[in-house]
Amino acid sequence: MKKRVISAVVLLAVTFVCVLLSTVSRVVYFGIIAILCAYEWGKNLRVREVNCADWVLYLMFAGLTVVTVLHAGTFWYAVVLVCAVMLSMAAGVIQQKVSGFGAMFTAAGVAYLGVLFAAILAISVSPIWLASFALGCISTWVCDSFALFGGSRFGKHKLAPRVSPHKTWEGSLCGAASAVVVGVILCFLPWYKGVAWWVVILAALVSSSFGQIGDLAESLFKRMIGVKDSSNLIPGHGGVLDRVDSLLFSIPTAYFFLHVAGLGA
Repeated sequence: MKKRVISAVVLLAVTFVCVLLSTVSRVVYFGIIAILCAYEWGKNLRVREVNCADWVLYLMFAGLTVVTVLHAGTFWYAVVLVCAVMLSMAAGVIQQKVSGFGAMFTAAGVAYLGVLFAAILAISVSPIWLASFALGCISTWVCDSFALFGGSRFGKHKLAPRVSPHKTWEGSLCGAASAVVVGVILCFLPWYKGVAWWVVILAALVSSSFGQIGDLAESLFKRMIGVKDSSNLIPGHGGVLDRVDSLLFSIPTAYFFLHVAGLGA
């Protein structure tokens, strides 16, 4: 427990410094997080003797980071992602150890990690990045905590027993209810001035719900591979992907809601 608490404090401190210091530090930090997730992706696939072309994912995230720092625009995000898909398949042809399975799982990494991290990077330099990250992160973290409490206290009906046997519908509903309360509180913050109160509440509810789906999606991958944690990079917490799986789904969802509502327009 002591190791877990120390790791959490250090991780939060580093995150806050990098995110708030400057736009460049924020983008580079998220780029590094993405590369670490790519490392875990390839490492876990090798447990099943599938050789992912890790270098494609590393190049992709380096490219996405540069594009974001330069504010190069949507076109160049598309260029990087399309090239990553092409290189994924080419790696299967050129590298014998990668072969067909490795090529397909590399492309899957582009689709899963690449597209979602591209969204996170793009949001991180948008005018409403703070509002989007705050809504997505807070609603997800509170939802996770209350889902755990509700599941342990009231849980009877399994939510996805083949993927995550401990999650229940009761816990999920408790988490969703807590996200609504978060939305009510966030309505009063100046970041959301000009957005209808019900939009903020709905955004908190939907983004936290998608966060739960993101958590289950990573659990599905880990169960398929046969590992408990994506890695041991964070002492007491498992891997980097274990910590960001929900946020990869919830932050873009929060941004979509706020953007459509006209915030920052």
